Formats: sequence, C-alpha cells, structure tokens
Amino acid sequence: MNKKVNVLVTGCGGDIGQSIGKILNESAYVNNLSGCDISDKNAARFIFSDFFIGLKCTDPAYLANLERIVAEKDIDIIIPIAEPELRFLSQKGVVDTIGKAKLILASPEAMEVGFDKLKTAQFLEVHNLPFPVTQLINTVDQVSAFPVILKSRTGSGSATVSVVKEQEEFEFLKKHNPDFIVQEYLPGDNEEYTCGVFRSKSGEVRNIILKRTLTGGYSGYGEVIKNNEIESLLNAIAADINLIGSINVQLRLTAKGAVVFEINPRFSSTVLFRHMFGFADLLWCIEDTLDWGVAPYQETAVGKKFYKGFNEYIS
Repeated sequence: MNKKVNVLVTGCGGDIGQSIGKILNESAYVNNLSGCDISDKNAARFIFSDFFIGLKCTDPAYLANLERIVAEKDIDIIIPIAEPELRFLSQKGVVDTIGKAKLILASPEAMEVGFDKLKTAQFLEVHNLPFPVTQLINTVDQVSAFPVILKSRTGSGSATVSVVKEQEEFEFLKKHNPDFIVQEYLPGDNEEYTCGVFRSKSGEVRNIILKRTLTGGYSGYGEVIKNNEIESLLNAIAADINLIGSINVQLRLTAKGAVVFEINPRFSSTVLFRHMFGFADLLWCIEDTLDWGVAPYQETAVGKKFYKGFNEYIS
C-alpha cells in the first residue's frame, strides 16, 4: 500500500496551522505539502513550501476554488484550521470530501456542540456531566453572585472573555455584547487543564492531560499529568458526543470536581506539544481517515513539561 499523500492545510497562517505544518514536514506520510491562508503577512510561507493565498469562506467561489485546487495539485487530504472555515463547512454539511480530497474534521455532532458555548453547557448537563451554569446574557438582568464569566457564544480564545465582578460592569458589557453568554465562574486559576482527546472510527479513545499556565491567551507553560477523574470525564465526553477525530477540552478542577468550560472541535494550539510527547493525534486522524490503521500509543510523557516559544523569520 502506498502511504504517501498530498496534503493541503487551509487557514495555515495562525499558530495552529504553523504547528501542523511543522508536524507534517517531518511525516513520512506526506508527499507534497501545500498551505493557504487569506493573508501572506505571517510565517506560513517559511513552513509550507507551496504556500498561496486562498479565498475567504464567505466568498461565493470558496468551495469551487478548493475543488479546482484539489484537482490541479492532486490533493488527497485537506486539513481546515480556521474556525470560520470549520463553522462554514459544518453548517453546509461539507464534512467528508471536497472534490476527491478527504477532509480531516471532528465529527459533525462534536462541531455542532463545540462551536456553540451554550450548547456545550447544555450537552454536559443533559449527559449528567459536571457543567458550568450558563445563560444567554439577554435573559439576565441581575447577577445573583459575582464574579461571572462573560464571553462570546460562538467565539474562541480568550480575547472575548471577561471576568466580571460588579453589576455596573455587567450592564455595560451586556449593552455592547447582546449575543454573549453569562457563565458560572469556576475558581481555581492554578488548576486549569487543556486536554487532547482522540477517538477512532472503531471507538478507541486516547487522551493527554496538560496542566497549563496561560500566557497572553495561549498555553505558555504546562506539564503532562495523570488524573483518573479527568480521564473518565474525557472518555465520557468522547462517547456521548459521538466523536470521531480530535478535539480539545478545557476544564478546571474545582471543589465539585472536574468541570469542563470549553469543548473546541478542532486541533488546538498545543497540537505540536502533544505530538512531541508522543500523542500524535494529527497523524492518527490521517491514518483513521484513510483506513490505514491507527498506530499504537504508549503513554510515556507524564511529568514532562512544555514551554511555548517563538521563531523569527526574515525575507
């Protein structure tokens, strides 16, 4: 069997796309690696030897353009990275192929739940899993107990997340962000975890748990840990959400146990760290999608630490 593929990574200009490019550049599976982004003002051109400008997913020609690229470059696998693209593909039901190229995506239910922060909390509650109390901001006039978290219902990252400590601040943010949600504040700044979860088509679940410290909104430092409570929770989420593929789960350990506050149905900014620790979920997704058989995994990284760094490029 020829285990060589031509891969296209879309939305490759951000930190996640660049990390995925670095992994694929070292993979024996990759024949030709292409990457596109809506901007060339990023370092992707130094990672993807075949880098080019793509169309925004809001462009009416977006899908047709991808089909043309797949045919011209003989692409076998497309890995979309940017959340706007992932949301677009999910909403359009384009979750298997574009042209002849197979898509590497989390399963549809995972995307539906994860891309809506209110649905995430409701999903956890329905399945009797620990959840943060979450409401639409326009249904709340008076906050009963501060602090609370205010964040976009559909956004990602920490840029739109606020810890609100008083009513006046709440009312100001509510006025300017009518589509936000209000979420229970989970204490435990030193007990925050970001977890990679992979589930194969056969139902095998693998996870890695990273206790992290945020630096400028990113996981800047962390340590691989073993925690049976968190592992059981991750396994339950993977089964209940009918996961096939890889997702990122963020949680805190609180007095009432491990409580999830985000399910990100995509590869996360720790994908390269995970890969370096032997948790090769990107490659497992390719293997599973192409029915190559998922390579075995042995947990060996507990206690190891990661540190977020930066590369500089000039041209």
